[in-house]
Amino acid sequence: MSENYDVVVIGGGPAGYPAAIRAAQLGFKTACIDAWLNKDNTPAFGGTCLNAGCIPSKALLESSELFHRAQHEFEVHGIKAGKIALDLAAMQKRKDGICKQLTSGVKTLFTANKVTGLQGWGKLLGKGQVEFKSHDGKTTQTLTAKHIVIATGSEPINLKIAPLDGKNIVDSWGALDFSEVPKRLGIIGAGVIGVELGSVWQRLGSQVVILEALPTFLPMVDQQIAKDALRQFTKQGLDIRLGAKVLTGKASKSGVAVEYEAEGQKKTEEFDKLIVAVGRRPFTQNLGADAAGVKLDERGFVKIDKNYKTSAAGIYAVGDVTGGAMLAHKAIEEGVALAEQLAGQKTEVNYNAVPSIIYTTPEIAWVGKSEEQVKAEGIEYKTGAAPFAANGRAKALEQQVGSIKMIAHAKTGRILGIHMTGPYVSELAAEAVLAMEYGATTEDIALTMHSHPTLSESFHEAALAVEGHAIHIVNKPKK
Repeated sequence: MSENYDVVVIGGGPAGYPAAIRAAQLGFKTACIDAWLNKDNTPAFGGTCLNAGCIPSKALLESSELFHRAQHEFEVHGIKAGKIALDLAAMQKRKDGICKQLTSGVKTLFTANKVTGLQGWGKLLGKGQVEFKSHDGKTTQTLTAKHIVIATGSEPINLKIAPLDGKNIVDSWGALDFSEVPKRLGIIGAGVIGVELGSVWQRLGSQVVILEALPTFLPMVDQQIAKDALRQFTKQGLDIRLGAKVLTGKASKSGVAVEYEAEGQKKTEEFDKLIVAVGRRPFTQNLGADAAGVKLDERGFVKIDKNYKTSAAGIYAVGDVTGGAMLAHKAIEEGVALAEQLAGQKTEVNYNAVPSIIYTTPEIAWVGKSEEQVKAEGIEYKTGAAPFAANGRAKALEQQVGSIKMIAHAKTGRILGIHMTGPYVSELAAEAVLAMEYGATTEDIALTMHSHPTLSESFHEAALAVEGHAIHIVNKPKK
C-alpha cells in the first residue's frame, strides 16, 4: 500500500508537529509519523517535551513550589493554614492530566489543519520514500514525498557506570513518576534537568545531593548570575557538589550506592533513588539514515546546512536531532522556518537570540553572550545590573532575590546579552529576546516606559545602570 504526499515529517515532537502544521497551512499535503509510546503503551504526539520533559516537569515544579510556600511562607503573609499534608498521588494525577490535555490538543490541531497523523515508526527507504509501520505491526505502508523531514528529537544519555534499572536508578522521565518521596535522592549532573528535578523533590521532603563532574556551576550562564543562583539553591538545602566525578552507581534492594571522586579522594554515598541527568543524545534508532544517504556526525547528530538540508536530496532535519541547543522553542521555530522555506519564503531563525530558562526558584534565564564570552572574544563592553531586592513587586511577592544583568557594546550601546535570576524571569526573557531581535541598545530600553509596580522595572533599571543612570538603585562608580 502506497500513498503520495508533498511533505512527510518523521517525529511528532516540538520540531515535527509544528513543521507538519505549518506545511499543511501552506498548501502541502502533509503526514506526520510519530513513534512515542507512554509507559502504559498509549501513543501520544508531542514528543519528550509534552509527555516526559518540559510540561510534566513544570507541572511538578509549580505544585512542589506551592507546597513549599504553604509550609514556609504563608505565615509571613498572614495566612495560617494549619498542618500541610502532601498528596503525591493527586499531584502526579494533575501532572498527567495536563500532559494528556496538551497531547490530545496536537491531534486536534492535526485534524483542523488537515495533517495526516500516523502513530508508529517511520523509516527512510531512500528515493523519496518512507516506510510507516504501526506500533502493533499490523499496518505497514510506503509513503512517497517530495520533501521528507527528520524531526526525531533526542533521548536521555545513559551511563554504563550507573545502569538504569527503572526503579532505583532512573533517567529524567522516571524521576517524574516517583510514587513516594525518596528520603535521600542522588542526582548525577547539575545541569538544567538536574537542578529542576532536584528542586522538585527537595521541596517535597527529599534530602538531595547533586554530583557534578565540572568544577563550574552552569558554565553556559554568566558566572555572576550562576554564582548567585548557586547561593540561593544552597540556602534552600540543595547539596550541589562540584568537581565530583561519579565512578559507579550500583542498585540494590535497599537503594543505590554511589562511588565518586572529589578533591583527589574517593567517596561513597547511599541513596534511596538515583537520577541520571547528564544530558541528551540524538534519537536516530531504526531511522534508516544510511540506506537513504543521510550522513550523521561523530556524535550521531544529523548533518545539515544552514537551510536544514541533509546530505540526501529532498531530506531535511530540524530540532534536537541536529544538535545545538536542545530547546523546544528552538525546535518549534526551526520546524516552522523549514516549512516556510519549502514554500519559497525566506524565513530564518536568529540563533543569536535563543532564550534559555531554568525553572527553579529563583528562576534563571538568559539570552545572548555572557560576560565571560564577550571578554574571551575581545569585545569592548559595559555592564549594568539591578537587584530584585530594590523591586517593590518582588518584595510584595516575598521573592526579593536575584538580579538582572545587561551586557552592552561599549561604543554602540547595543545589547550583547542579558542574564537573570529571580522571580518569574522566564517571563521577562521575552522582553530580552525581543530587544536583541530588533538590535536594541540600552538607551532604547531606558527610554521605554515600564509599568509600576512590576518585575519588569528591574529590567529597565539594569539598562539604566549600564550608563550609570539608574534611579532606584545606587549606581556603581565609573572606573
